[in-house]
Amino acid sequence: MSGPLASPPRVRLRDGRAVPALGMGSWNLGQGRHPAAQEIEALRTGLALGMSLVDTAEMYGDGKSEQLIGQALHGVHKRPFLVSKVLPSHATARGIPRACDASLERLGVERLDLYLLHWRGGGPLEEVVAAFEKLRQAGKIADWGVSNFDVEDMEELWRVPGGERCLVNQVLYHVGSRGIEFDLLPWCRRHHVAVMAYSPLGSRALLGDATLARIGQAHGAAPTAVALAWAIRSGDVVAIPESGTPAHMRENAAGLALELTDADLAALDRAFPPPRRKQPLDVL
Repeated sequence: MSGPLASPPRVRLRDGRAVPALGMGSWNLGQGRHPAAQEIEALRTGLALGMSLVDTAEMYGDGKSEQLIGQALHGVHKRPFLVSKVLPSHATARGIPRACDASLERLGVERLDLYLLHWRGGGPLEEVVAAFEKLRQAGKIADWGVSNFDVEDMEELWRVPGGERCLVNQVLYHVGSRGIEFDLLPWCRRHHVAVMAYSPLGSRALLGDATLARIGQAHGAAPTAVALAWAIRSGDVVAIPESGTPAHMRENAAGLALELTDADLAALDRAFPPPRRKQPLDVL
């Protein structure tokens, strides 16, 4: 993939905004796995190729990932859609605004497009929702959502005043982990909650799968592009793969243009069967 698509696929959120179907994760960025300059170049490469959504969290490297993203965005003409997450240990009426301010400072921005509760903690959801709503009203976040919430968690959230304003649920989802297709994904669709797939490439073992390799060969693409094209195939799932090198980022971006055939999808269903019963929410 040599340049950005004229019209890369997008997912329309309930608030009317359209975001790239393929964005960028940052779980390990800014923590020495690659030189910082290389990771910054990778992020800017992704932006140039249409992956203009960046997901991060205060937990990633204790803020180092947010700092690196802030460096990568310095001087960028058009700011991407920015997502960050608050730790459950900070998810209190006082802790959430403090954590948000710290993330904004590290990123070098005045507002987040989306702020998520990283996973369920021991605190009441009413307190979390109220704090998120105050941030939204103050203009520090445009919207909020959750991460690692199963159906029961979402139903509990919906019983909280204002809980139905949740815009996104970010969960583990890839061709080798399809449990959400049985109940969580349909629930989110019925309630107009967008699903954001973290770790959509699975593991190195998954990317060595013969079916992914064969389909990739047929399309002249890497297995990573096949896995990502599969993840965003429905048109209502956002995938956020992570890469710390420009070369891998270009491989990922090829998933934007890859159109899997019915035969490709059938082959992947045979290799990775969809769920037939409720499964525990898969997490990393």
